[in-house]
Amino acid sequence: MKLPPKITIVDHFKDLEDKRVERTKRHKLIDIVTIAICAVICGADSWVLMETYGKKKEKWLKQFLELSNGIPSHDTFARVFARIDPQQLQNSFLSWIKSINKITEGEVIAIDGKTLRHSYDKGKEKGAIHMISAWATNNRLVLGQCKVDEKSNEITAIPELIKVLDIAGCIVTIDAMGCQKQIVKSIVEKSGEYIIALKKNQGNLYKNVEELFKEAIAKGFEGFKYSEFHTKEDEHGREEIRHYLMLSDIQKRIDPGKKWTNLESVGMVEYIRKVNGKTKVETRYYISSLTNNAKLLGESVRSHWGIENSLHWVLDVALREDDCRIRKDNAPQNFAVLRHIAVNAVRKEKSQKLGIKNKQVCAGWDDEYLEKILECI
Repeated sequence: MKLPPKITIVDHFKDLEDKRVERTKRHKLIDIVTIAICAVICGADSWVLMETYGKKKEKWLKQFLELSNGIPSHDTFARVFARIDPQQLQNSFLSWIKSINKITEGEVIAIDGKTLRHSYDKGKEKGAIHMISAWATNNRLVLGQCKVDEKSNEITAIPELIKVLDIAGCIVTIDAMGCQKQIVKSIVEKSGEYIIALKKNQGNLYKNVEELFKEAIAKGFEGFKYSEFHTKEDEHGREEIRHYLMLSDIQKRIDPGKKWTNLESVGMVEYIRKVNGKTKVETRYYISSLTNNAKLLGESVRSHWGIENSLHWVLDVALREDDCRIRKDNAPQNFAVLRHIAVNAVRKEKSQKLGIKNKQVCAGWDDEYLEKILECI
């Protein structure tokens, strides 16, 4: 048995505060956390399965954990993770991510939210929790997450998440919910670039951007700094054409008061989709700190939606996040972090060319393969 799993997990999760009463501490906190991480990597999605996994793998686990009182019960797992401070677990997660992942300049970091649909508690009048995640689209890793407060929304949560991320030299992409002056400012203060979607509820900003593009096109772009980029995909009887257009040096025209930090350009994407002889045309607008690079705009916008397919879909289908009924106190948020740890660790292990779910099954069957995954933590 290799020792790195114990060493690295202890290194990154050693600062978690144990809030249990001393007389109830029959199991070491790091043992509980380590078993939980291993269990979720292998597909456990409940406290009962966590306990079951521990009992089935007790002999293997004892090679690097004390387990002086055996495997914790499912009630113990539930109580401990309900009490662990989510911010401390987030800090441990960030410590691990920074040790395994080096963000390269120009990396697109997509920020988006996802509701844990069964985390509500009607008895306590508690709604389902909503998590904001940051996704490195090139490295395909979760960089961090933040819970949206029940009395708040994504607008206030996103700046809190940005504070803990290393985004210098990266391009942060957010949907229209993130089109807020404070969010833009927080990205620039961390030396990041941004591409943020616009919607009509943005009022004058949306109207000004829309009219600016109409004027530029009508004048054949005379007097405008602009760039264009086009893509075409034709497969399975479906044709998709995307026209990307970027206008730069525009702040004086659409934001003369400089209320939007580093607003250097605006983008327009015309999306044309042809299926079974029917054509659908959709136009979207963006604001950005980048200058005159429609190709980069197009690549970044396309990359943003990777968070839906490569993270949210995986969490729902492979890790069954939407079916999870864990609800008490901090437990839903902390279990969400465990899932992100599992997704990242499984993705970092590349000896098997399999999907996430198949890798989880292999890890549950094969202790040596699980060890390889744990070496990524």
